[in-house]
Amino acid sequence: MCALAGARGESLQAKAIATRADVPLKFLEAILVDLRRAGFVNSARGKAGGHSLARPAESIVVGDVIRAIDGPLAPVRCASVTAYAPCADCKDPEHCAVRGLMREAREALASVLDTCTLQALHDRAHPLHAVDSVA
Repeated sequence: MCALAGARGESLQAKAIATRADVPLKFLEAILVDLRRAGFVNSARGKAGGHSLARPAESIVVGDVIRAIDGPLAPVRCASVTAYAPCADCKDPEHCAVRGLMREAREALASVLDTCTLQALHDRAHPLHAVDSVA
């Protein structure tokens, strides 16, 4: 996603994204399917095709991207906001100390990831480009 943010609206071939992100092409292609289904990426086939962000990087929240790829942020299901499931062996989920701790961990993670845009993440990874885009 940072590679697409850096492309500033232009389409990139999957191979170019994989090279920039230093990830295997097959791995990237699977992620691109999830990102396209979630509405973060537009894709076009063919020689002139490629992948681009579906909306501006400033409007894409990193937490939403991670949820689209990996699912809920919570480290365990009983602490999840969107996919709650009680632990099979828990007698009292409302008063479980471990669940309470995991909910705090989930909230801490969400407070960081849900306040960072894709553009901000790109700028952190490429500080010189961030300065150039402001000037």
